[in-house]
Amino acid sequence: MNAILRHLSANQQILHAYFSVISGSAGRLVVSLAYFVVLANTLPITDYGVFATASGTGLVLSRLLALGFSSPLYRIAVVKPRLLGVYTTGYLVASILSLPLIAIAALLVYLLFFAGDVGFFTFSIVIITETLLWRSAEIVIIVNNGLKRFGLAAVLVIFGTAARAAAAGLFWNQSSVHDLDHWAWWYAGANAVSLVVALYFYPRVRLRFDPRLYLRRVQDSLAVAGAELLFYLQSELDKLMVLGIGGPALAGIYAIIMRVVDLTALPIRSFNTILVQKLMQSPDMLKSLKVRVAIEAGLMVVSVAGLATLAFLLHLYPNALGRNVAPVAELLPLVLLLPGFRNLAEYQGELMYARGHSWLRTTCLALLTLSKAGLITLLLYGFAHDGQDWIIALNGVFAGLYVISAIFTYSSLRLPAKRV
Repeated sequence: MNAILRHLSANQQILHAYFSVISGSAGRLVVSLAYFVVLANTLPITDYGVFATASGTGLVLSRLLALGFSSPLYRIAVVKPRLLGVYTTGYLVASILSLPLIAIAALLVYLLFFAGDVGFFTFSIVIITETLLWRSAEIVIIVNNGLKRFGLAAVLVIFGTAARAAAAGLFWNQSSVHDLDHWAWWYAGANAVSLVVALYFYPRVRLRFDPRLYLRRVQDSLAVAGAELLFYLQSELDKLMVLGIGGPALAGIYAIIMRVVDLTALPIRSFNTILVQKLMQSPDMLKSLKVRVAIEAGLMVVSVAGLATLAFLLHLYPNALGRNVAPVAELLPLVLLLPGFRNLAEYQGELMYARGHSWLRTTCLALLTLSKAGLITLLLYGFAHDGQDWIIALNGVFAGLYVISAIFTYSSLRLPAKRV
């Protein structure tokens, strides 16, 4: 009887934690949708495409900040919060050391992909905003999640998105010129406000410097930095390639499609957050094939159903997301399977991280990045850009990436979990 009560209590705690996190995702979903609608209908579609691609590039480069030391910081918040002050200091030191690397990488990316479409100063504002302002706010949210302050973390996530939505609304209402050069400043201001508010809620700790502890975490940090960089690179690489091969107009269409698809991932990421913590504590919980299949099937159904519901609503109300988005929204039924394959690959990457197989995850993501580059190149050169065939073929691209991810993930489950 006591065992049954303990089991029920544990499940109640998991459900409570999940609903705390999902409440943040639900709120963020609503606010993200508002932000997307306002901005996509304020900027010209070419400027929106360049901004979305530059923002995605900043997201990739932000994973170089602190060279992966966000992972030890998160793990310590989960299992040994009394050392949080020591690891916060380590994170700050690692962040400073990583800045030259970020600057060099940003300059190279600009020269390769953006020089003909946006000024370097405007590009720099977007990159600084993503890598320093928003990423730092994310670290506060990550630490609070590690401390199981899911409600507070959810509020901070919603506030950050709401700040950007408010900035987009003010930009639409007050700015006399609606172009990317002006929007970049509004975007930076919104994220600066988010960071200030987030820092107020960082746990009160005494900063201490202890290089001995940091050296033990270098291997894990670099593996996670590589894995996260590759994960976001393969996530955003398609936008860069569409911009480079197809031009700003095609990049705008693609960015809108992928932004809508990305909204379906928010509840999945909430599930991943809880699952990762549970796997850190109970590495063998996914031994059963039946459990693994049930989870993947559930994630696929939720992802496809989310996009199908949105596509149906937009069929009934074509201008619900604005006149700029309406022509692109008609294309959503053509990519119904895309969010399922995309979200499952992300989920599988989290499984490898939770079990401590960071280098295997890094290898998998490197292969996914190369595969995606090849498949997207074939797609863009193999189909006419003024038709719908290239959009339908996106389902096949992401299905192939899912298969590669599944092979690596379920091979890793046969290996013993590593305590990092």
